[in-house]
Amino acid sequence: MKFLIGMHINPAVLDALTDAEKAAIGDGHGKFIEALKKSGELIITQALVDPSQAAVVSVRNGQPVVTDGPFLESKEYLGGFYLIDCENKERAIELAAQIPDTAIEGLGVEVRQVMFADGQLEA
Repeated sequence: MKFLIGMHINPAVLDALTDAEKAAIGDGHGKFIEALKKSGELIITQALVDPSQAAVVSVRNGQPVVTDGPFLESKEYLGGFYLIDCENKERAIELAAQIPDTAIEGLGVEVRQVMFADGQLEA
C-alpha cells in the first residue's frame, strides 16, 4: 500500500529553532531516508521551498492568473513529503512517528493513503 507522509511546516517555528536543532532535524531525516531505503519502503521524498516562493495559478475567463505566495491563509504549509510503499496504515504511522519533525511543537506530519496513481486504482 502506498502512503504519502506530508510534513507540515510553520516557518515561524522553524525560524525559532537553534542551528543545532535544525541540524538535528536534517540528520534525523538523513537517517530516516537511509532506513526507508534499506527496508525497501521508500519510493521518493522531496522537500519544498519556503511557501513565500510559491505561486498560485488559476484561470479566469480563459486567461491564467498567477499570484505570489501560498494560497491558504494558514500558519502551516506543506514543506515536503515521503511517498512510501508499506504493508498497511499502522506501519505508515509507525514510520511517520520516526520523522524528527514529529517531536517539535508546531510542526506536524500527516499520513494519507494514495488512492490512485497513473490511472490505476489502489484499494
